Amino acid sequence: MTESTSYDFEFANALGNGHETYAGDNVRLRYFVRVQISRQYSSNITKTVDFAVQNVVPEPEINNSIKMEVGIEDCLHIEFEYNKSRYSLQDVVIGKIYFLLVRIKIKHMEIVIIKRESTGSGATVYNESSNISKYEIMDGAPVRGESIPVRLFLSPYDLSPTMKNVHNKFSVKYYLNLVLVDEEDRRYFKQQEIQLWRKSLRTLPTSKKSGPTSSK
Repeated sequence: MTESTSYDFEFANALGNGHETYAGDNVRLRYFVRVQISRQYSSNITKTVDFAVQNVVPEPEINNSIKMEVGIEDCLHIEFEYNKSRYSLQDVVIGKIYFLLVRIKIKHMEIVIIKRESTGSGATVYNESSNISKYEIMDGAPVRGESIPVRLFLSPYDLSPTMKNVHNKFSVKYYLNLVLVDEEDRRYFKQQEIQLWRKSLRTLPTSKKSGPTSSK
């Protein structure tokens, strides 16, 4: 090779199932193009360039609301409802918390977005959870019959779509965790899984370019 040369390359058959690019706490899913120039009388030249894959999917045909009743016998009984069970990454969680029975002194209530990353398989599965965001929805003691609205925007947070059993290596799930804290700082909580999906492409920051590396 004595001059610049270009080669046509088709990605369609090279991506397999086309899972999204992902960078988590314990696992990474990367896509990259690697070019290696072999030289007879000198070391080889290798250049690797990462690129991102995003999957835009149509809106789910079935998207049921989430409605549950939870509580502590003779002390606390609440009903919570979220308008959907599947949300796009730019969506808004809308819901309400309804107090049916309140006999403990609640100090405040919050909703936490939790990401749970599972790696490995079978008996070697390792789960790690991280709090993406904490959002206070009530400050002060509620009374019986009171309804607290929920309106949580997802777009400000760094979220990925839900990923299930990618190459039998890892999964990523998201949960809404409703937390109530009483005046003695005891915490009562209930988690509910939600599924996230990508509605539109996201513009990613341009990574720094790295120079070629030599390999023998």
